[in-house]
Amino acid sequence: MKRYIILLAFAFTIPFFGNAQDLADALRYSQFQVQGTARAGGIDNAFGALGGDFTSVSINPAGLGLYRTSEFVFSPLFSQVEVETNYRGNLMTDNKYNFAFSNLSYVATLTPQNRSETGLVGFNIGIGYNRLQDFNSNFLGGAPNMNGSFLDHLASNATANVWSEFYEDLAVEADLINEDNEGIYYSDLEQDGWGQSLRKSISKQGAVNEYTVAAGLNFNHKLYLGFSAGIVDVNYRESSELMEWDANNTIDYFNSMTFNSLLHTTGTGYNGKIGLIYKPINAVRLGASVHTPTFYNLTDVFETTMASSISYEDGDEDYRVTSPYSEYGYSIETPLRANLSGAFVIGKAGLISVDYEYVDYSKASLRRGGDGYNFVDENSDIAEIFKPVGNIRVGGELLASSNFSLRAGYEYYPSPYNSNAFGAPQPNADADKTTLSAGLGFKSGGFFFDVAYRYSHVKDFDMLYPDPSDTFYAPSEMAAFNNVKNKVLITLGFRF
Repeated sequence: MKRYIILLAFAFTIPFFGNAQDLADALRYSQFQVQGTARAGGIDNAFGALGGDFTSVSINPAGLGLYRTSEFVFSPLFSQVEVETNYRGNLMTDNKYNFAFSNLSYVATLTPQNRSETGLVGFNIGIGYNRLQDFNSNFLGGAPNMNGSFLDHLASNATANVWSEFYEDLAVEADLINEDNEGIYYSDLEQDGWGQSLRKSISKQGAVNEYTVAAGLNFNHKLYLGFSAGIVDVNYRESSELMEWDANNTIDYFNSMTFNSLLHTTGTGYNGKIGLIYKPINAVRLGASVHTPTFYNLTDVFETTMASSISYEDGDEDYRVTSPYSEYGYSIETPLRANLSGAFVIGKAGLISVDYEYVDYSKASLRRGGDGYNFVDENSDIAEIFKPVGNIRVGGELLASSNFSLRAGYEYYPSPYNSNAFGAPQPNADADKTTLSAGLGFKSGGFFFDVAYRYSHVKDFDMLYPDPSDTFYAPSEMAAFNNVKNKVLITLGFRF
């Protein structure tokens, strides 16, 4: 039972305390929220039935068939992420700023020589990239007068003869856990009833970018077909620091402990997409697309460090010990995705568009460990904990004049967690993510300029360290993380 409770509680933050590949890795690289051009971002990426924008290639490649002219665009992205942590009634806030490019693309229109208005009337190819996931964020949480410790978890594992050179070995070498005459491991904090202060900080960096080659076909200006092949680049870096110290000077021997971990994941994946858009009448567009799983080949680099300050009868002693350097290769297969889209174009006044995306996160899987490990247990956990969801994107555009456009949108991403798993409720079953957007566009001749503001919010729960007991922790007893992302996208484009 203990294993399952830890899985439930640490669905978001398992990597902070383990180098093993698990359900957190599968989810991290399966959740996509496209960040492409500012026009698409302004209507919250409800572009599955619209096309004519390179962002649509990551949603429905048939959108490439709607291009009438060649185009080059690039889109810088400015973001600010703020995380407010509420732990045991103590509020702490940290934030992170980041600059990147969310899109860079070129589309070439290759019209058949006969320029007929029947049959194949347009053939376009495109190459470029869109950002699929942005990991950049910082968080800080903690509290005074604790009634438990990370060392309790390590002592419990050591007593159960569960040893890791990244955790328990370091705690013994730093003289933070000790063995009594009966083979029971303990810490001085537990012996003296705890009461120490705790603070944890985490910094995440990196992104998932999709580099795509795509083709779009236009038949009779009614039916559009598209195909794409994508290479996905992964770069994820996470560093954490957990500190505990005797602020009240009430614990014998123990002065302080600092535990640092570093996880760096790199690799590539590949996928394919196929889609269509159909216009039964000029004002209505219907779209559908299917995305193959993304097949990743990844490598994790992981190491930990533990430092301590211990008071002995003859004075204080400081320790600092470092784990071995670990490098491990493995594969991940993300779930298949399907999109249904509809748009209503209101003449030259504007448009309204809706996308529905289905993805079953319980179908994500870990594969081919570097040492031959097959991840059977981990994939069983994934199937139990995660569920299918329907993501919704809604957006609209108003043509204020022949040169200016106003845009707005809404995205809703339900939590990928089942309400219950392994006979217990999941703390993050209601961790739904929402995004609101607004934007404007300007065009003149062959030049256009778009800008969009996007506000995203999600609230989730987690423990700051594993607990050795079998007690299930309700959200009210865990740390609550209020995550807010503010992003500004700018697109400069040229048509020719």
